[in-house]
Order: sequence, then structure tokens, then C-alpha cells
Amino acid sequence: MKNMSIKMMAGAVALCFAAGSVWAAKVPAGTQLHAKQELVRNNGSEPETLDPAVAESVGANNLTRDLFEGLTATDSVGKVVPGVAESWKQVDPTTWVFKLRKNAKWSNGDNVVAGDFVYGMQRFVDPKTASPYASTYGIFIANGQEIVDGKKAPSELGVKAIDQYTLEIKTPYPVGFMPDLMSNLNLGPIHKATVEKFGKEWTKPGNMVSNGAFVLKDWQVNNKVVLEKNPQYWDKANVQLTKVTYLPIEDGNADVKLYQSGENDWVYQLPPGTFDKFKTELPKEIKNGTMLGLRYYSYNNTDPLLKDVRVRKALSMVIDRDILGQKITADGQAPAYSVIVKGVAGADAGVYDWSTWPMDKRVAEAKKLMAAAGVQPGTKIKFSYNNSEYHKKMAVFVASEWRTKLGVEMDMEAMEFKALLKKRHDGEFQIARNGWVADYNDATTFLTLVQCGSDQNDNKNCNKKADELILKGNQSLNPAERKKLFTQAAAMIMQDYPMIPLLQYTLPRLVKPYVGGYSTMNPMDRFRSKDLYIIKH
Repeated sequence: MKNMSIKMMAGAVALCFAAGSVWAAKVPAGTQLHAKQELVRNNGSEPETLDPAVAESVGANNLTRDLFEGLTATDSVGKVVPGVAESWKQVDPTTWVFKLRKNAKWSNGDNVVAGDFVYGMQRFVDPKTASPYASTYGIFIANGQEIVDGKKAPSELGVKAIDQYTLEIKTPYPVGFMPDLMSNLNLGPIHKATVEKFGKEWTKPGNMVSNGAFVLKDWQVNNKVVLEKNPQYWDKANVQLTKVTYLPIEDGNADVKLYQSGENDWVYQLPPGTFDKFKTELPKEIKNGTMLGLRYYSYNNTDPLLKDVRVRKALSMVIDRDILGQKITADGQAPAYSVIVKGVAGADAGVYDWSTWPMDKRVAEAKKLMAAAGVQPGTKIKFSYNNSEYHKKMAVFVASEWRTKLGVEMDMEAMEFKALLKKRHDGEFQIARNGWVADYNDATTFLTLVQCGSDQNDNKNCNKKADELILKGNQSLNPAERKKLFTQAAAMIMQDYPMIPLLQYTLPRLVKPYVGGYSTMNPMDRFRSKDLYIIKH
């Protein structure tokens, strides 16, 4: 997403921003605000947690982005802006220094200080916290991977409070996108006294102490999460919304009905096949834009059937992604054939040679592969997905492709999103629905999906030669060389067929015309409620 991608440099690089209200909700001159500044938006699913250190799903991160604020943040068009840090600089290739604003406060009135970030990051990589993102981000901070692996103590993480308002971060190699990375709340501050007082109950209403533009008012599981404006927030004068209600609706049709009845201002995602209809009926309310995101299916690479690369290749070959994007989801999504999507910095998106073959040639080759692997027609494969008409419709199409072209039957298993997350991480599946939206604009955010030992590698694949190329790329000070190495690594991994890349995300939705601050130029679909407002209507 982020428009600001910093090239790695051998020398010292300075990147400084002045703090100020310019980063808050930009209400155009002459816009009349509604007397009631309250927003209701569907979040797509019940959040698995409100603890930013372990938040993994898009829905959970939407909430923690409102409740907490990191060193940096991203605005409505995906640009990196100051958060708690009002300025930062790269003082040498492996050292970043962040200067914190002195008026940032916790919701209980305590000052937000550098030590809160040290504690938050140490807690994040601590194996006891069991964050599913620990190695994903931990690799970018000195000693992070070793701590995640249990080889070093959390206190050895390369994060230090120089003084109350100065934070130093050491990296194991040059990390030019550090300001991007620090906008993710997994790396944000935590109020230590609150966690120590309440333990696992610290994220409940009445217990939580947070530092974002909003505080937690109510959390009714499978019903709603209600946030209210934080009176202690440093930039409260420029926060327009007083209340935000997040709904956990997974069914797209139910989502749209609530929107049409006026009970919901923001549809999470339109049901498949309805985009053209609403584009005609509600042209001012339809929103859609290409994202740095990948829809894919994870193979369990350790499964007795799927551990054979010939089977994984054959199943991927016969899926007509053009029909899937144009006729099934019908919402502007482009076919994908690599873990790297188009538009991401740091690597080129790859394609398989067979992607340009006519389908009959692809099917003939896939049948040969299945026969060579000893897979008989009538073989059943279990497919796990979360309750959603969208994902079901995609799966029904893929099931038809496999049945008619290869004689393979799909046994579909639907469940709540939280259950799917656990099943994927535990490796208790054959093939599972998956998806990934970039956490920052660099190829490493996608490579983590297929790297050996990564927390986000649900496929459990491992190509050690490709991992060596990624390591070399990370250590390179030359952006062109780094890009070349990452592109080679991705291509090498994809020849193992660890997953089935399907489509590059777009996110078609309906948003009421009175919701101000919404932008379709937001390739990571991150919207802070502090950037939104309700127009008089």
C-alpha cells in the first residue's frame, strides 16, 4: 500500500515529519458536518482478539488501528504519516531513531513514552505471547528471530529507550521500509501496568487502556464492538467521529440488507456477482479499487496426497482464473499466478509458463501429472473455508473445475473465521481458503507466506535455496540487486506449487455518500476512523 517506499541506502538517511493536525481528518472547506458523528461499519467477521500483539485478521487489525497508535500510521490514501512519533531518521544502515511527541497520552492520562514501545515490542516477540506475527515482523529487528526461536531473551531485542521520548531500533540488516513497518500495531506500545493487573482480561471493556483516537466502550461477541472517541488522545480536536460501531457479519447478503435498511453505513464486501447491479443502481455509493492483496488457497504440503508436487501443480493448472474473476466474483479482480502481486515494491509478479496455454492443453498436461502421481478419478479432497457466500461461490467454481477436468471431488467444510485461522495454523486441513493484504509496501510482506518456518506460512512448505536468496536480498544495499534476488526467490518457490494463487484483490463495497474521508486510492484498505467524518444529510 504505502506510497512512500524508502530505498535502502548505505549512508545515513534522514526522514523527518513535523507533527500537527494536517494528518487528521481533512474536511473540505464548505463541508457541513452532521450533528451526529456516528459510524456503523461491517467488519466482515468476529475479531479473534483485541490484543494488538496477537491480532492477525483484517477485522481485528481494523479495530486495533482505532484503539491504538504506533510510531507511525497510514492515512486514507495509504501514505505513511506521524503517529506517536513526530519525526524519525535512519542514522546508519541498521539504526533508526524515532522522536516521540510529548503530548501523547494513554486513555487513563499517563504519558506515552519510549519504554511503552520497548515493552510492547519485547512482549510481541516473546514466545510466551505466541503472536502469529512474531517471526513475520521479528526478523526486521535485531535479535528478533532468535528471541522468537527461544534462543535469546526478549530483553535482548534491538529496541532501546534513549530517553523518555527517543526510541532507537536496531535492525539485523538495512530495513529501508521501517516507517511503513512501524504503522502496524503488532509493533505498537502496550500499557504494561494494565496487562500486569488484568492478565488475559486486559482487553475487555473497562479494563483496556489504549492510546488511539478511540477507546473500547462495548464488546458483544458475535454482535458488535463499540468504540468511543478518546478524550485523552493528543489530536482529539481533529477527530470528528464520536462513536464507531463495528459489526461482525460474514454473510454478504445479510450485510447488504442491513445497509439498505439504514442500519449499516459501510458494506464490508459485496456478494459475488452483484457488483454490476449495484454499480448501476447505486453509482455514487459503489466503491472499488485494486489492492496489494492476494486471494489464494493453501495446500497442506505435508498431506499424504498433496505432498506430491505433481498433484499440486495439476490442481492449480486447471483453474480458469479469467472466468473466476470475470464471471464468478465479477468485481474486477485480475488473475494471479504468483505469491507476488502486481504493484508491490521490491519484486516482480511472476506467471507460470502454462498460464498462456489453451485450457485443453493445460487439462491434458494436468491429467498426465495426476496419473503419474497415481491419483485415481473419484479421489476426494477436503476444502476448508469460512462462512461467506463469496468464498463458497469461489469454492463451488473450483470444485466444478476439478471434478469436470480431473475427476477429483471436493468435500467442502464451512466454519467461523476464527476456527479457520486455527485449523490453518494447526495444519489440520488439506486445502484451505486464504488471503493476504500487504502490511507494508515491500515484497517481503508476501514472501513471508512461503518462507521456511514463517508464522504466516500455513502451507508448511520450505525451499532452503530460495530462503538463502531472500536472506541475500535482505542484506543487499542495492535496490536493483535486492529486487532481482526477491524475484528469483519467488519464482523458485512457486515452481514448488506450495499454494494456489487465484486473484489479486479488489474490494467492492457500498459506502453511504455521507461518509466523508473514504478513498478508493487505498491499496491496503486501511481506514482509521480518525480520518473519517459524517457529512450533513
